[in-house]
Amino acid sequence: MTKVAIGFDLEPLTVPVDQILPSRKIPEGVVISRKYKQILSSIKEIGLIEPLSVRYADPRPDQFILLDGHIRLIALRELEYTEITCLVAGDDESYTYNNRINRLSSIQEHYMIRRAIQRGVTAGRLAKALNANLHTILRKMTLLDRICPEAVELLKDRQFPIDVSRILRKMKPTRQVECVELMIAANTFTAAYAEAMLAATSKEMLVEGKRSGKLSGLSKEQMAMMELEMSNLQGRYKMVEQTYSQDVLNLVMTQGYLGRLLKNRLVARYLGEKHAEVLAEFKTIVQTASIDQFSSQ
Repeated sequence: MTKVAIGFDLEPLTVPVDQILPSRKIPEGVVISRKYKQILSSIKEIGLIEPLSVRYADPRPDQFILLDGHIRLIALRELEYTEITCLVAGDDESYTYNNRINRLSSIQEHYMIRRAIQRGVTAGRLAKALNANLHTILRKMTLLDRICPEAVELLKDRQFPIDVSRILRKMKPTRQVECVELMIAANTFTAAYAEAMLAATSKEMLVEGKRSGKLSGLSKEQMAMMELEMSNLQGRYKMVEQTYSQDVLNLVMTQGYLGRLLKNRLVARYLGEKHAEVLAEFKTIVQTASIDQFSSQ
């Protein structure tokens, strides 16, 4: 049986602060950022929750290279900690672990807050620890109330404003899923975008007693047109999703073929004399630097 190497020592290690060496330079302005203030407030209120990740610094066994937790380290030093709990990596890879960490999504943060409250931490203490106001903590705690499981699943790895949930609650489950899919397709998770979709939602797709939002400057006819366009966009998104892989393959093959074709001077000269517009289009395709560039245009 193949043995899997353990990435970190099983037992955390208490390390003196002055023996930890950062592996990267911290950008200017970090200490005045909202994120830093949240971390500082959290550590001050309830202590260090997530240990730092370090590795031994060769050939100095008494020194450690910091892999993950640079901002936490700055906060701990400001709070005059002399020793820190660390996880010691079992290898000597020098990459920064931040590159392989997915930051907390809105739904994960919701679950974290709910779990903390269930364990007896008051909302007021959480607000103080996260450097947020109490009203925000309470709204995050009820983030998924009346949001259907299918929409939750689609949003589980996304970051979005609290108001997006408030807007989705006004819609029936089917419409919630449609709107979330449109947000993912457009890669836009703002409250304004959700309000626009709410305004374009028919009364039949709204929760009883809820009203759709009103966008200033739009007539009933324009609202109806927006609703139809939203429906059409949903259908086009599904079609594009189904044919995307084949379209990319066709593009790659076409790009390679045209590149070889235009290297033939006789062919290029003939197209230039007889079909200049076609030649220009061929060159545009060939000069596309990458599939990513093409798909982002």
